[in-house]
Amino acid sequence: MAVTLRAIQTVVPPTILIQEQVRDIFAAQPGLSRLAQRLVSTSFNVSGIETRHTVIDELTIDNDAAEPHFFDARQQLLLVPSTKVRNELYITEATKLFVEAGRRALAACPDIRPDDVTHVVTVSCTGFYAPGPDYMLVRELGLKANTQRYHLGFMGCYAAMPALRTAKQFVEADPNAVVLVVSAELCSLHLRTSNDPDTIVASSLFSDGAAAGIVSARAPLPGEKALGLDLFETVITPVGEGDMAWKIGDEGFEMILSTYVPHIIDEHIEGALAPLFARDASITAQLAAPLREETSESAAGGSEAAHVLTLAPPASLSSVIEHWAIHPGGRSILDKTEAKLELRADQLNPSRETLRTNGNMSSATILFVMKSILDGAATADGERVCAMAFGPGLTVESGLMTVIEG
Repeated sequence: MAVTLRAIQTVVPPTILIQEQVRDIFAAQPGLSRLAQRLVSTSFNVSGIETRHTVIDELTIDNDAAEPHFFDARQQLLLVPSTKVRNELYITEATKLFVEAGRRALAACPDIRPDDVTHVVTVSCTGFYAPGPDYMLVRELGLKANTQRYHLGFMGCYAAMPALRTAKQFVEADPNAVVLVVSAELCSLHLRTSNDPDTIVASSLFSDGAAAGIVSARAPLPGEKALGLDLFETVITPVGEGDMAWKIGDEGFEMILSTYVPHIIDEHIEGALAPLFARDASITAQLAAPLREETSESAAGGSEAAHVLTLAPPASLSSVIEHWAIHPGGRSILDKTEAKLELRADQLNPSRETLRTNGNMSSATILFVMKSILDGAATADGERVCAMAFGPGLTVESGLMTVIEG
């Protein structure tokens, strides 16, 4: 039984942040040391981001809010709202994104009605409320009152992967199950000015967005491309517990994102992928060094040919797995992944383009990358996809998938 992810849909809020403009605002904030000002310029300039989206319409340069909470445009001053103020906005705006993404996913699957949905799995780490987004999806989308609901909260950037794994397990347990998976993150609610290098890096990367998809055993419709969910793995790296973390403070949530994270990924990414690849016989066989028969002249120099067995060079990851959905936690993470796994530059294009136009939307981002791969004109039936996302711990979540065309 093939379990598929179908109808991946994405949503971003309308307010667009231009990276250069945001950089200049952050660099001009009072209280920044000269070192911090240089770090702001460097972090924003090398981020690989051109635009991001936010639910905070105050963050536009020309806004004239009478009583601003996040940004005083007249004074070009970033304000410091409390965690409560930030979370109240999360309740309002995250709900809109959750519902819209879910609605679009259902609309993109005409063979699945709201009444068909048996499970809802929601994902977010940027706010809290109860009854939460899982409840709101049932109410607003007209799902059945007995729809089973699950929320994966405060896990970080990798959380969409265990959400898909959980959805797959539901369908394997009940082939009639239809699981709506929705991730929505409002990272911009927690951006702040600071002299702390980790906070500066976070401010240069994070943004808002939502994505949804439907997991079931139903085959995609004619002309539709979906992802067969083959295998999932999770690995905690030996180091990095203090290099990526997410905590709640009095003035919003506080991200710890060390500049050492790309180095940790560089050192441990192959080990993190090994358990995943070991479970797929086809990939294991192609990555091994197979014996091959060759013909050569006889050692005596005669005309007779000798048949010898030699080790063939193992296939490269870039040839065995055509598509790579790598969470674009930052440009340096993508650079390290590309170099370490010896991938082709074009195989990282979906991740780099997602980062360039949308920034890092935490858990929702990997679904944006998967959608980009499926929407690609060159993506063909039967091609393999390896997905990876990184988060606090340092945790590496990975998955193998297969493109399925209806």
